Amino acid sequence: MRYQRYYPIDVVNGQGTRATLFVSGCEHFCKGCHNSTTWDPDSGIPYTDEFEQSILDDLADERVKRDGLSLSGGDPLFPGNLERIERLVSRVKTELPDKDIWLWTGYTLENLSPKQKAIIKHVDVLIDGKFEEDKRDLSLPWRGSSNQRVMRLINGKPDTYIV
Repeated sequence: MRYQRYYPIDVVNGQGTRATLFVSGCEHFCKGCHNSTTWDPDSGIPYTDEFEQSILDDLADERVKRDGLSLSGGDPLFPGNLERIERLVSRVKTELPDKDIWLWTGYTLENLSPKQKAIIKHVDVLIDGKFEEDKRDLSLPWRGSSNQRVMRLINGKPDTYIV
């Protein structure tokens, strides 16, 4: 897996103060995507075990309290990302259970593969659905088009729709 950007402190991508990772790799190719540079899974910086540990260290750092981790891209649920993302979210929930995880994906909850579903069991808030340029609405919090849903999850199943 590779990634494009990592923000150890972020207040834009999710609720509260967060650490945010933008991964490489997306097969949706949404027209009008503002992150089209993340589509190529071979672009960006190699994701290493050391880098993963630095994400956990940032989340645990008490000098700047972070509410959790945000995962975007590209698409964290892109097939080439699944192994590393599953390990990361599992480690966050095991080692830092007070941190929440937000994940943006172009896939819809109803159409996830078993491997993707295994990941979202660790996710607290899922923003799903492809960006649709004709439904673009910049007034919507945490999403770019009105077809996308923001769901609070419990064990990978929707509990409430946030907005």
